[in-house]
Amino acid sequence: MSKISSRKGAMRAPYGAVFSFAASSAVVLGQGLLAPSAMAQAIQEVVITGNPLSKSQSVNAVSSLSGLSLLQQGQSTLGETLNQLPGVSSTYFGPNASRPIIRGFDGDRIRVLNNSGASLDASSLSYDHAVPLDVLSTERIEVLRGPAALQYGGSAMGGVVNVIDNRIPRQSMEGIAGKAQAQWGSGNQERSSGALLEVGQGAWVFHADAFDRRTSDVKVPQDLPCTKPGAPEIASRICNSASDSKGGALGASLFWDRGYLGMSFNSYQSNYGTVAEDEVTIGMRSHRASLEGEWRADSSLVQSLNFQASQSDYKHTEFDAGEAGTLFANKGHDVRAQLRHKPWRAGAGVWEGVWGWQSEQGKFSADGAEAFAPFSNTRTNALFILEEYAVGPTRFNVGVRRENVRVESLGNPDPSVDRFELGTRKFSPQSFATAVSWQVHPQWRLSANASHVERAPKDYELFANGPHIATAAWERGDACLGLEKANSLDVSVDWKTGPHLFKVTAFQSQFSNFIGLLGTTAIEESLPVQVYQGVRAKFVGFETSAQWRLSQGAGTFDLAVKADSVHAQNLSMAEPLPRISPLRLGASLIHASGPWSARLGFDWHASQDRVPAGAVATEAYTLWHGFVNYRQKLTGTTLNWFAKLDNISNQWAYSATSILTSTAPGKSPLPGRSLKLGVMATF
Repeated sequence: MSKISSRKGAMRAPYGAVFSFAASSAVVLGQGLLAPSAMAQAIQEVVITGNPLSKSQSVNAVSSLSGLSLLQQGQSTLGETLNQLPGVSSTYFGPNASRPIIRGFDGDRIRVLNNSGASLDASSLSYDHAVPLDVLSTERIEVLRGPAALQYGGSAMGGVVNVIDNRIPRQSMEGIAGKAQAQWGSGNQERSSGALLEVGQGAWVFHADAFDRRTSDVKVPQDLPCTKPGAPEIASRICNSASDSKGGALGASLFWDRGYLGMSFNSYQSNYGTVAEDEVTIGMRSHRASLEGEWRADSSLVQSLNFQASQSDYKHTEFDAGEAGTLFANKGHDVRAQLRHKPWRAGAGVWEGVWGWQSEQGKFSADGAEAFAPFSNTRTNALFILEEYAVGPTRFNVGVRRENVRVESLGNPDPSVDRFELGTRKFSPQSFATAVSWQVHPQWRLSANASHVERAPKDYELFANGPHIATAAWERGDACLGLEKANSLDVSVDWKTGPHLFKVTAFQSQFSNFIGLLGTTAIEESLPVQVYQGVRAKFVGFETSAQWRLSQGAGTFDLAVKADSVHAQNLSMAEPLPRISPLRLGASLIHASGPWSARLGFDWHASQDRVPAGAVATEAYTLWHGFVNYRQKLTGTTLNWFAKLDNISNQWAYSATSILTSTAPGKSPLPGRSLKLGVMATF
C-alpha cells in the first residue's frame, strides 16, 4: 500500500424532489446564509418541496442549499458544491467532473434528479463524465439521505440529489422578476455569469435564463508536469483542467383556479479537460424537454393529482489530441404521476397518503476505441405507495415500491467489435420502508427509519467488456448478477431552542449482495482486469451538526460545527471498500451586523489508511475558508457583493474519495488558494 504525503504539513489531529417516507420533521443541515439580516449558517426549517404530503418537516436527514448559501458553497461541479454538507463528499475527477457521494455510496446508488425528473446522462458510468447541470442556473439543491430516498427506485438507495430550478414556473405572478450574477476567480481564472427573467401576465408566466462559465487550468501549491501542446512543461497548475460551459432555457406555465400546466426546453454544452490524460478533452451537449402539471381535485376522495414527463438527449465525444474518439450517448424519457388522497380519520389519528406510478426508458450507446460497454436499452416501470399515520406528537410512515426492469445488450454495430455478450435480463426489485418520529418535548425530537432496498444491476455492470481509461483497467461485467440488496437503519436526535440547534444521526446499511468493481490477477491488452461482482458489505457511520449563538448585540456571533464519518467493509474479502471518506470535522465562526455578514472556518479531513489492496492511502489535511457578503438595497433591486477565499493556507492535499488518487497518483491534487469576487442582483 502506497501513501501520498502532504507537502505542506497536514494537520493530524419539484417539486417533488425527494419523496419523504416519514414526513414528520426535517432539520436542514448546512442551510446557512438564508436569514434576511444574518448569515444564519447551518440549520433552518424550510418547506421541503420533495415531500409529497406537503409537510414542512421530514424525519429524514434533508439538506438544502439556496440563495446565499448556494452562492457561498457553489462550485463548477455538483459534487464539489455539496462537498461541505455533513454526510456528503465528492468523487472529484478534477475540477470539471464530480458527483456527490452520500454516506459512502456513489455511482448508481445516488440518484441525481432535475426538478424530480430523471437527468439522463453518462455521469454514473464513469468518474470523468460530468453532470450536465450548473449552479448558475439553479434555484435550490435538495439532498435526502437514508431510506426515504428509495421512492425514486433502487438507484436512490444511498440518497437523492434534486437540482431545482424554476424553468417551469409553479406559482402565478404579475409583473417582472429576475436575477443576474457575475463572478471572477483567481485560482482558475474563472469568468462566469448567469441571468434569468420571469414575466407574469394574466394566467401566464414565462421564464428565460442563460449562463456562461469559462475557466483556465487550476492553480495548485506545487509544480506539476504537463505534456499538453501549448502548455508549460512544468507549472503550478493541474494540466488539462480548463473548461468552457454554457446553457439556457425557455419555459412557460398556464395557471387556473385548481392547478397549472407548464413546459420548458433547456440546453447545456461543455468542453473540458479530463486531467487524467494531458491531451484528452470531452465535448458534451444535453437537450431536455419537460412537461409538468397539477390538478387540485374537488372530490371527497382525491386531493390532488401531479404529473411530470421529460425527454432527454445526451451526447459527448472524447477527443484525444483534437482527434474525435469514443462517442457516448444516452437518450430516453421519464414519466411520473402521483395521486394524493384526502386525509381520513382512523381512531385517534389521521391517515394521509400518496400513490404513484413511474416509467423510464433509456437507450445508451458507446461507439469508439474505448467503448467498454455495449449499446443497450433499459426500461423501468414502477408503482409506489406512501402512507402516514399521525397521532398526537408521533408520526408513523410506511412505504412500498415495486419495479419491473428490463436490460437488453445489443452489442456493437461494428462487426469487428464482437467482445460483448448479447441478451436480455429482467428484474423485479421490491423495496419497503417504515419510519417513526416522536416529538418528545418542544425542543427534542427522536426519529428512526428502517428499509429493505433492492436495485437491479445496470447495463454496464451486466455487459461491460473493454478498456476504461478513467479506471485504468479493463472492465468486465457479469450477466449473471442478481439484485443488489440492502437492509438499512438510521436513528436521529434533534434539539432546538431559539438560535441554538443540534442534530446527530447514526446509520447502518448491510448488503447481502453489493455490486462492486473488484480487481483480479488477469491482464487484458496490458490493462489489469476488473470485474463487477456481488459481495457482502457493511456501511456504518454518523453525521452531526450544531450551531450556538455566542453573543447578540450590535451584531450576532455564532459558532457552527459539523462532523461525519463512514466505515465501509467488504465482508466477503475482509478488506475495506475503496474511495470512502475519512473522519471529517469542521467549524466556522459566523458574524452578521446590518447589511454585512462574514464567515471564517476550516474543514479537517483525517488520514485514510483503510483502503483495499492496490489503492493509495491519503494523509490528513486542513482547508481554511472565508466568505464576506454586503447586501445593498436599491430601488426595486438588491445587490449582494461577495468575496470568497478557499484554501486560505494553500494546503497541498489529495482526496480520499477520488479514483484519480490511485489511478493517476500525483496528477490531480485539490485546488490551491483561490479568491472569488462577484455580485448577485435580484429584482
